[in-house]
Amino acid sequence: MGRVYNFAAGPAAMPLEALETAAREMTCYGDTGMSVMEMSHRSKMYLAIYDETVALVKELMHVPDDYAILLLQGGATQQFAAVPMNLMTGSGRADYIDSGNFAHGALVEAGKYGKVNVVASSRDENYRAIPAWDKAAFDPEADYFYITSNNTIFGTRYAALPDTGSVPLVADMSSNILSEPYDVTKFGVIFAGAQKNIGPAGLTLVVARKDLLGRCMPITPKIMDWQKQAENGSMINTPPTYAIYMAGLCLKWLKKQGGAEGIEPVNIEKANMLYDVIDNSRLFKGTADPASRSRMNVTFVTDSPERDAEFVKQAAAKGLVNLKGHRLVGGIRASIYNSMPVEGVKALAKFMKEFESHV
Repeated sequence: MGRVYNFAAGPAAMPLEALETAAREMTCYGDTGMSVMEMSHRSKMYLAIYDETVALVKELMHVPDDYAILLLQGGATQQFAAVPMNLMTGSGRADYIDSGNFAHGALVEAGKYGKVNVVASSRDENYRAIPAWDKAAFDPEADYFYITSNNTIFGTRYAALPDTGSVPLVADMSSNILSEPYDVTKFGVIFAGAQKNIGPAGLTLVVARKDLLGRCMPITPKIMDWQKQAENGSMINTPPTYAIYMAGLCLKWLKKQGGAEGIEPVNIEKANMLYDVIDNSRLFKGTADPASRSRMNVTFVTDSPERDAEFVKQAAAKGLVNLKGHRLVGGIRASIYNSMPVEGVKALAKFMKEFESHV
């Protein structure tokens, strides 16, 4: 069977070039005589892989020298607790924007460690838009200000960032990292689970301004202490070695595409292709407010849940798979991360028109 077009939200499709390289090197990496999975994480041969991956992150994200780059385990969800444990130690307060399920989960977790100020929320609107915020609601003495830059389940994205002044901005970028350029210096901390735009599940990237390290709560487990992880090269314990290697292969591919700057217009083209079909359709309806639409996760419905299910079933038969919406909201979701080729989106757009013509 040939490869399908995989629209999964995560773990998501990875570049074919990266997968093929990994396949060739599965049993023997270079002249080492062993798989990367068999290497000691402290061996010279593996440290070269690790260092190259960190260097690629630094290059592609334009990370300044005054930021630490950590390659950790635990997923983005672990960082929901790590963020307050590392940062909520001044005033003991933090500002959060509640823009989706993962943003909400993060603020609930942070509430265990200090006082959370929800400055804006679209929860009552089923998160169909990024909520408007009033700067008057911002706490100038907050230890940090937290956002989720792209909301995977609901298909929304920040078109502009809040101006938080001297309060460090923390962003969960799990589902849109490296899909468009961001000025890292506007953030105190960026973190992302790898399984959407970086590589396979099991790896989490944390980019943290160094002056924010060393502030953690006494109760912070050492594995979640960013300062200790930075001092130990992310190797307090055995890191996710193979996931780091795979991330390096995916980042090499992205570099060939021109990095985030090169891939952004492609991602805009892909998203516009699907939104154009939705906006000109008598059957399909987008679920996200147009002003907040994500470029990574296109969410939509037909005229009934039954027809949604039939669409997903027929699409899968044509090699367009994993289009079922998240279990919390149902409907249809096409996740079109960096690795989804334009041809895959064209195939989906064509099928959407064909499906509608038979209704």
